Amino acid sequence: MPETASTTRAPAALLPSLAPLLHEWLPRQRWFSGKGRRVIGFTLEAATELLPLDGTGPGLLHLLVRVEQPGRPAGTPADCYQLLLGVRTQLPPRLAPALIGRIRQGPLAGRAVYEGLRDPRLAGLLYERLRTTGRIGPLTFHGSTALPASLAPRVLDAEQSNSSLVYGDAYILKIFRRVSPGVNPDLELPLALARAGCARVPAPVAWFESGANTLGVLQPYLRDSRDGWRLALDALAEGREFTAEARALGRATAEVHLALATALPTERLRRTQTVHLAGEMDQRLHAAAQAVPALLPYVPGLRAVFAAAGDTVGAGRLQRVHGDLHLGQTLRATDGGWAVIDFEGEPAKPLAERCRPQPAVRDVAGMLRSFDYAARTHRPWKPEWAARCRAAYCAGYAEASGTDPRTGPALLRAYETDKAVYEVLYEARHRPDWLPVPMAAIERLAGPE
Repeated sequence: MPETASTTRAPAALLPSLAPLLHEWLPRQRWFSGKGRRVIGFTLEAATELLPLDGTGPGLLHLLVRVEQPGRPAGTPADCYQLLLGVRTQLPPRLAPALIGRIRQGPLAGRAVYEGLRDPRLAGLLYERLRTTGRIGPLTFHGSTALPASLAPRVLDAEQSNSSLVYGDAYILKIFRRVSPGVNPDLELPLALARAGCARVPAPVAWFESGANTLGVLQPYLRDSRDGWRLALDALAEGREFTAEARALGRATAEVHLALATALPTERLRRTQTVHLAGEMDQRLHAAAQAVPALLPYVPGLRAVFAAAGDTVGAGRLQRVHGDLHLGQTLRATDGGWAVIDFEGEPAKPLAERCRPQPAVRDVAGMLRSFDYAARTHRPWKPEWAARCRAAYCAGYAEASGTDPRTGPALLRAYETDKAVYEVLYEARHRPDWLPVPMAAIERLAGPE
């Protein structure tokens, strides 16, 4: 792919003309992480014409924009977002829901600007770029000539922190909206797993970046699969057990952990590190209890859980993990095989923290909490169903790894407690009706083992 001669269009005039539209549009997007704080300004990092804006047809403008908001810690950069904006003189009626607005001044005055991913022509262009390796301005495309041409695109509406496009039900392109400096773990870890021969994770076939910053990853789309969350809810609705599926999912999780430990460096978990981990958990508990008074009666018992984890000696190793594992991050094929997806970790956390080696039981704890959440969706609540799933999952994990996560109860209990504390804070702020779900776990975890 040749370097284009004009990849940036008058950035000094471009951003001020777009700013009034972005002020209104950005905070409404599900992937915008700065909700609740006003936008006070923008800084343009890069502007690249993937399709010329001065042609007779639609143009496609790729932007990396820093969004200034109050309350940012000193010395930390403003959040950077990736935008793909379509530009047309006239917007067809079918694209009316994608409209951001009309520019009133500057080099694109009078043009309609809209969400470019909603335009099949522009989304198709992005896929075609990924069929060839090369550069356009600051963007580098690591493409694959093996990709078939002209696959019809469609946008998945289920994404929250990112955006995804499916091409011909064959490939899925995840576009990272909030861009962090460095290689995104959702590219790094699946590539490492592919090198290790792990078939549990779809291997990336193409990606693009700006400098060393990952912008998007194309992977096979597992179209005949269903996510674990929906499968668990169906089982509950039909009055079925889910233990066989949970056991198989435990084996799949262990296989991924073993492959990650083979492909990437590990280190011994030392006492100083368990003390540090427990201290961080204790700090998060203190902050959550100040925000949610319902936690206060349980604080002594929860702190004892973290203290026990800090006293752990010889508790295994630190390694790269999924970082945000739950039933919704898994897919089960029609043959019963499980796949694990979305290795980005918790997007709200800094990339360096998400890439830090951690005990594998952190992922296990996340899945155990997910079974509790699934059981709560049923009326009446079925905690026994969740308990059987949790036991089966751990048993399956032990079968594949040779180590039962329940044999190191202090760390597992601490990570499950930490997750439940986070859930309490989240539900209190966003879904008060769901607060009894994590509070039931808090009551159980704060009591005697």
